[in-house]
Amino acid sequence: MQYKNNTKQRFSSIQGLRSLKDTLPKNIKKVINKRGQIYSETLNNWKNIAGENLFKFCYPKSFKNSNKFGVSTLLIMVKRGHEVDLEYSKKEIIDRMNNFFGNTVVEKIKFTSFEEELKISKDDNILKKNVTKNKYQKKVSDVKNEKIKKSLLELTKVFKGK
Repeated sequence: MQYKNNTKQRFSSIQGLRSLKDTLPKNIKKVINKRGQIYSETLNNWKNIAGENLFKFCYPKSFKNSNKFGVSTLLIMVKRGHEVDLEYSKKEIIDRMNNFFGNTVVEKIKFTSFEEELKISKDDNILKKNVTKNKYQKKVSDVKNEKIKKSLLELTKVFKGK
């Protein structure tokens, strides 16, 4: 094999097969080394880290590594109403993550809550369709976004009340 100086890479490479790590650009390698591995391992083992009870209503959204301005932070999405449960077990999650990785990986946890989608029964849909006039019923029912559909029906209720 011939040794060749590759100008696009940091290191000289051997002509022929190269590892995937050596073919990636420098800035991509930095992202993978800093964030990618910790976040992907956290996602894969979230059930063990959080525990059975917390796993049902929360999941990690992102991970920010420490820098000169802040500490390493894990952002967790939580279903509305379960924030208190997660707040009480925050220290336990930090300890489990640090034990899993073998060193201090997470120093702070932030929460963001989200609402679970509500299921509307067929009876509610029938009552809501009767609120609008017949010529607008089809147009409102064709709207795919549930929030917009709901707000249009509320608007027609207000107009019908006046």
